[in-house]
Amino acid sequence: MIKLQVIGNLGKDCVVNNVNGKNVMNFTVAHTEKYKDNTGAQREKTIWVDCAYWNERTSISPYLKKGTQVYVEGTPEVRTYTTQDGKSGASLSLRVLNIQLLGSRNADPSSAGSPVASEPGHAGGGEGPDDLPF
Repeated sequence: MIKLQVIGNLGKDCVVNNVNGKNVMNFTVAHTEKYKDNTGAQREKTIWVDCAYWNERTSISPYLKKGTQVYVEGTPEVRTYTTQDGKSGASLSLRVLNIQLLGSRNADPSSAGSPVASEPGHAGGGEGPDDLPF
């Protein structure tokens, strides 16, 4: 299994859809990397990831607002396409297995904890001190 982990900000509010009787939360995550090019000029490169979280529990969706910082992990898929003007392109999508809110640009520092969601059988947010194997 290939697993991809992304930390970034939501590009738009989460949308909950129902497909063939199953709930799916769709959202995009942007990860921006800052670097210096060969001339020493500061550059930015943003990678967008289309995310689909197939889960009956959609209680986290109201917290998935534009600008919110999240950690997502899941299985990646690259899709190729051709635009109407004949240019080739590719997009990165992720079937989310685990999501954790990290904060937002307008986060209230007094808010405690952050909701975590994961598929059954996957750890969500780590183990507590009493759950450690040693």
